[in-house]
Amino acid sequence: MYTLNFNSSETAPEEFQFPKTRRLFKSTFVATTVAACTAASLLLIIAFPIPPINLREELEPGKSSCASRRHCHKSSSSYHKPPSPYLLSVLRDYEQRHKRCEPLTKSFNRSFFQVSSSPHVDDDDCSYVVFTRPTNGLGNRMLSMSSAFLYALLTNRVLLVDFGPDMTHLFSEPVPNSTWLFPEDSRFGNRIYGSKVDDFGSLMKNNNNNHTAVLANNSSSFLHVNLGYGYDDYDKLFYSNEVQDGLQKVSWLILKSDQYFVPYLFLMSGFRAKLDRMFPDKETVFHHLGRYLFTPSDQAWGLIARFYDAYLANADERIGLQIRVLDTKASPTALVLKQVLRCAQKEAQILPPLATKQNETATKKLASKKTSYNKAVLVASLSSEFYVELKDMFWKRASASTGSDGEVAVGFHQASHEEVQRSNDGSHNMMAWVDIYLLSLCDVLVTSGWSTFGYVAQGLGGLRPWILQIPDTKYGGGETLWGNACRRAVSMEPCFHFPPSYDGNKVGVRVDGEEGGGSPSVVHCEDVGGGLKLVNV
Repeated sequence: MYTLNFNSSETAPEEFQFPKTRRLFKSTFVATTVAACTAASLLLIIAFPIPPINLREELEPGKSSCASRRHCHKSSSSYHKPPSPYLLSVLRDYEQRHKRCEPLTKSFNRSFFQVSSSPHVDDDDCSYVVFTRPTNGLGNRMLSMSSAFLYALLTNRVLLVDFGPDMTHLFSEPVPNSTWLFPEDSRFGNRIYGSKVDDFGSLMKNNNNNHTAVLANNSSSFLHVNLGYGYDDYDKLFYSNEVQDGLQKVSWLILKSDQYFVPYLFLMSGFRAKLDRMFPDKETVFHHLGRYLFTPSDQAWGLIARFYDAYLANADERIGLQIRVLDTKASPTALVLKQVLRCAQKEAQILPPLATKQNETATKKLASKKTSYNKAVLVASLSSEFYVELKDMFWKRASASTGSDGEVAVGFHQASHEEVQRSNDGSHNMMAWVDIYLLSLCDVLVTSGWSTFGYVAQGLGGLRPWILQIPDTKYGGGETLWGNACRRAVSMEPCFHFPPSYDGNKVGVRVDGEEGGGSPSVVHCEDVGGGLKLVNV
């Protein structure tokens, strides 16, 4: 069972500030008509929680398939950049194609069972990307799903997902009155996971002298593609333009990935022109795609709404603090806590300093005044240690406010503490999704380096977080060697942790991203030295 931990320091709300405070809900969630939500979504995907861009009928609120779509609110994002008209047109075209090609339609059955004279794709046929069951955490899955969706948009394919039981209850269908779920019937699963389906990387390796010809002559309409961590040079040939031309002839790509590979698509000359039209603002790719794909299910929305309304809605500022410790030996709790406070109080200046003996007199004077400002801090962590330590620290010591109106009150809240990551546990994934969405509703974020959990929250919320640097320690002494505790992200885009590197490879094909084929909008990540991310230039 997952743990709901609606703990709170009763003294004060909490939070945080970006450029400017945003009151999202006031004190309640206000229901409006789906028609109003739909009209708003055609203008701005980033409204919270906005319905997907679509051409659906205007339904009565009581008949909507997802409770969160029956609520329109102010934007939860400080990033008020609407989607480009071209992106809207691409999404509308996609929705028409999705409804025509969704599972168990005539077009789907014809493509899947190859009811045609050729196993390859014709102009009027449906082709697919099937996102298969991943083994990593929810953040990795959501990032790789959004990457697969963008690839589907670029190649006129339909995205289907084979979640497994641990994810089917998290999201509403992206295209209303349709489904993106791959059929559970064993006759379908046996076909795409069977031993007779070719593997893209193996196919490239076994035909190393002519990668493009082997795809053109391939008689199968099904092909496995591995773009996950640990993929080899032959798998990475997926990013070659010449190979992409051959893949257009394959109806079914069965994709396994745990990476946000979007930045590399911008390095491929065959896609670059369309991508530039879709996303003139390079910082908004996941922001728009994520808000299109990931609408909370009724169950998730209930948890999100109740927690937000009870603990975050009435704060003057909301601070999201996401802490992920990848190596407990190199990053013990005491060191990470010290780093978090140094970042939040000194470098980002989003939490007030605490009173000391030197300012005790001033603090006593403030104690006689009413609280002038409330900050609500949402702590998202597998462990409860950070929440307990911070809550006690700010409860037992007053903030050293220099204002004349009263003390800045800080309260800490944690929705769950699962203690360990359980990637294939449905209730665990539900609480992870609730935490991610609540973080996206904050005004400012502090996130952990390398954490895909934080990437998703910042992208959905349209926030450039303060990224905690992974500390380095001298084992035994515990002395930290990092310079800055955190640094401000250059964009709200996620990082592609393990992009292809073809230096010294033996496969004989280079992708466009190497040797002069790069893009000024693709740079190395702040937290991952070899990673890539999108920025505006």
